[in-house]
Amino acid sequence: MRATEVTGSLREALAEVRETLRVAGVADARREALHLLSAVTGRNPGIDVLADDAVPDPVTLARLCELAARRAGGEPLAYVTGTMGFRHLSLVSDPRVLIPRPETEGLVEVALQCTRSGTAVDIGTGSGAIALSLRQEGGFSEVIGTDRSAVALEVAALNAGRTGLAVTWLAGDLLTPLGDRRIDLLVSNPPYLTEAEYLACDQSVRDYEPESALVSGPDGMQATRRLLTEGCRVVAPGGWMVLEVDCRRADTTARLAEELGWLAVDVLDDLFGRARYLRAQLRNTR
Repeated sequence: MRATEVTGSLREALAEVRETLRVAGVADARREALHLLSAVTGRNPGIDVLADDAVPDPVTLARLCELAARRAGGEPLAYVTGTMGFRHLSLVSDPRVLIPRPETEGLVEVALQCTRSGTAVDIGTGSGAIALSLRQEGGFSEVIGTDRSAVALEVAALNAGRTGLAVTWLAGDLLTPLGDRRIDLLVSNPPYLTEAEYLACDQSVRDYEPESALVSGPDGMQATRRLLTEGCRVVAPGGWMVLEVDCRRADTTARLAEELGWLAVDVLDDLFGRARYLRAQLRNTR
């Protein structure tokens, strides 16, 4: 979409952007057009914009058309606008990190129901969304976020600065950066797709989001299996582990947790009614 294709008032420009998105197959073109306009102007994406007869300046118009073309081409909205909402936070988002889904907001809720004190760790933190939410909403003495991706940790650090929330960021694979530490809460949204499941994802996922944050071995369980196995070493007696899991393997994951000696193993549904969250407690030896 070129700026020369859009004329007239801001309201008319917005209508043309909406039509461009609709033709491209964007499901909620009206809402997304408002978000694109908000990203360009800094205005809240409210309904009042629709009645705005002001004529946009050429720079604003060019930028709006650029973003609309990117979104119409299939790039995820969060990457196009550069921001995403997660629970009570507004975070930086770009292709260095996975875009957190609404289901992952529920993962934080389940974790906070288990405990709000001690040391909490978010494994595979990506954008830092989970770790920063735990810091904002919990009463933890320390919150740690780990990731094997250096560029993901760059985004997490940006988001910590953006929100003013103090989180310790550690580089390394899964639990390795924790060394011999013992923690009270381990939370993770690990990769949990097989290669075939990944290839069946929407093109916007395959073309833009990091594959390493989605695929986990031949059965999709590689990272989850390691977390449950090695978690026994780092979670303190009486502490909790909360994982986001693939609904197709939720029962298998729960059985594995029980076989490894985790207690109070439970699988909870997400907001769409799908088995999504596994919570388990480490035996208290005292």
